Amino acid sequence: MKIVIAPDSYKESLSAQEVATQIEAGFRGVFPDASYVKLPVAASGLERVPSAQRNPLLTTSYGTGELIRSALDYGVKHCIIGIGGSATNDGGAGMAQALGAKLLDAQGESIGFGGGALDTLKRVDVSELDQRIKSCRFEVACDVTNPLTGKLGASAVFGPQKGATPAMIVQLDNALKQYAEVIRHSLDIDVDQVPGSGAAGGMGAALLAFCGAELRQGIEIVTEALGLDELVRDASLVITGEGRIDSQTVHGKVPIGVARVAKRYNKPVVGIAGSLTADVGVVHEHGLDAVFSVLYNICSLEEALDNAAANVRMTARNVAATIKLAQTLQ
Repeated sequence: MKIVIAPDSYKESLSAQEVATQIEAGFRGVFPDASYVKLPVAASGLERVPSAQRNPLLTTSYGTGELIRSALDYGVKHCIIGIGGSATNDGGAGMAQALGAKLLDAQGESIGFGGGALDTLKRVDVSELDQRIKSCRFEVACDVTNPLTGKLGASAVFGPQKGATPAMIVQLDNALKQYAEVIRHSLDIDVDQVPGSGAAGGMGAALLAFCGAELRQGIEIVTEALGLDELVRDASLVITGEGRIDSQTVHGKVPIGVARVAKRYNKPVVGIAGSLTADVGVVHEHGLDAVFSVLYNICSLEEALDNAAANVRMTARNVAATIKLAQTLQ
C-alpha cells in the first residue's frame, strides 16, 4: 500500500511539512507497513507574524526582494516564486525596493515601507533595478485570481486576515490604486486588474511589473517541480488538505490541484482540513472523494490552533481505521 500525502499548510498553526508528518503518524497507527511519500505543498508568510503584531500598513515585502537578490548572487537563472498567505499588503513595493527600484514621492524622496506609504507614491525609477533580473526567468505560482484593487482585490479580500480594520482596508485599497496608476504611467504596464495581481498583498503585480514574470496556477508549477504526477501514478491513496476546505478551494488551491493529478490515474483522494464550510460539497465535483475536519468539539480559535497537530493525527488515524474497516467488509 503506497500513500502519497500532499497537503498545504494550515495557516497560523502548522506548516505543510508538519501537516504531512501528523497525517503519516495517524495512518501508521493503522497501516504500519504501508509506504508513505510526504510531499508538502506551500508558500510562507502570515504564520510567521504573531497576530498582535500584524499591521498591513507597515509590513513590507522587502525580505522577498532580498531572497531574490541572493538567488541572483548564486547565479540562478530560473526562479519559481510561490505567492499567497503573506502578511503584507504593499503591492510587492518592498520587494522592488530591495531589487533597486526607487519609489519616489512628490519631492523626489524615497517613500517609506508598507502598504500605507504607497499613497504618497508619485514616480517609479527603475534605472538602478538589478540588471540580472533580465537574464532570469520568473515563474509565479499563484493559486488565486484576485486583481490588485477593488471589491475582489488584495486589500478587501485578504486584508482582514493580515490585521486590517475596515478603515484600513479602504486606505490600503486607495494606496494600491495609486501604486497601480504610477506603475502604469512610469513603466507603461497596467497591472491593476490582471488576474492574480492581488495575490500575496499585490506581490503578483510587482513581479509582473518589475521582473517580467509569468503568472500561472500555483499548483501546476509546484506539482510539476515536485514530480507529483510520477509519484501518484502507482499510489493506493492520495491525501491532501489545507486549513479550510470550502467552495473557494476549487479555484486552483492545493487540494484540488493535487486531486486533479491523482484523478488522471483514477486514484482515491481524501482531504483533511482544519475546518469545513457548508458549501464544501462542491469539491466532490473536482476530485476530492471525501473530506474531513480535524475539529471534533466546540472550541476557541486559540484552542484549535494549539491542538492542531494532535487533531490532525487523530483524524488521520480515524480515516485510516475507516478504510481498514471497509477492506474487511469487502
